[in-house]
Amino acid sequence: MLRAMLGTLLAAILLPGCYDSTLAPRDVTPPAAPRGVYSVTGDTQVTLHWLANTEADVAGYNIYDSPCANGPGCPYSLVGTTVGTSFVVSGLGNGATKYFAVAAIDRAGNESDLSYDDIWDTPRPAGSGALLRPWQTQPALSGWDFAAHTVRAWNDARTDVYFSADSTIDLMLTRDPSSSDIQDMGFASSLDAVDFAPPAGWSPTGSVELIVGHNYVVWTSTNHYAKFRVIGLSGQLVFDWAYQIDPGNGQLRATPAMPAALSAGRATTKP
Repeated sequence: MLRAMLGTLLAAILLPGCYDSTLAPRDVTPPAAPRGVYSVTGDTQVTLHWLANTEADVAGYNIYDSPCANGPGCPYSLVGTTVGTSFVVSGLGNGATKYFAVAAIDRAGNESDLSYDDIWDTPRPAGSGALLRPWQTQPALSGWDFAAHTVRAWNDARTDVYFSADSTIDLMLTRDPSSSDIQDMGFASSLDAVDFAPPAGWSPTGSVELIVGHNYVVWTSTNHYAKFRVIGLSGQLVFDWAYQIDPGNGQLRATPAMPAALSAGRATTKP
């Protein structure tokens, strides 16, 4: 009798609609933290890039920033979400360093740890189409003041570099080679090709030959770094520029990740 009752109960359980073999446990496994994060320095903004996660159920990414390296008392704050692998963080203050991180989100709402690359960036002012005249013919219009973003006389105390053009060569010279310097970074398709001011390779004379399409880095007498790219050169100099207002900060575009030894202890918790 008992065996018959159990058989009837089992048959009822197996009736269509009473058992769904497709039911699966709720997904509680988060994606891996995004990799390959890097930043591109802009004027009051920073553009972040990273590699796409390989999990099939990744739905997007959360972007975080912080005024200091993550740790106790310094959490990251959510600043945006995207389904792509890049994001522009805008409305930032030039000269103020921010730290950035990215987390992946899957379709079940699980969020990964923050990216392990330590990415920090300091936005800086930039401009295009600046114009200088040769000091030989128009000395009052030959110098450039990066801090004020303006043209000055070649020998003005506030001038960082000035333009010289004669029948044989076009040059950019630092006003005071004893306390400033310049170097040619070579040809590139844009000003953003220069990321950090290099530690070596500076001109022994404080001057460089100007070539259209070349990028140049300047170290000023006030311990600031700047860069410019020649876009026109025919009796006058036309250039794009960027200037880092944070003293001693050589960051002009992109920030590489810290060595693994330095980032190994970094917290990966969100607020």
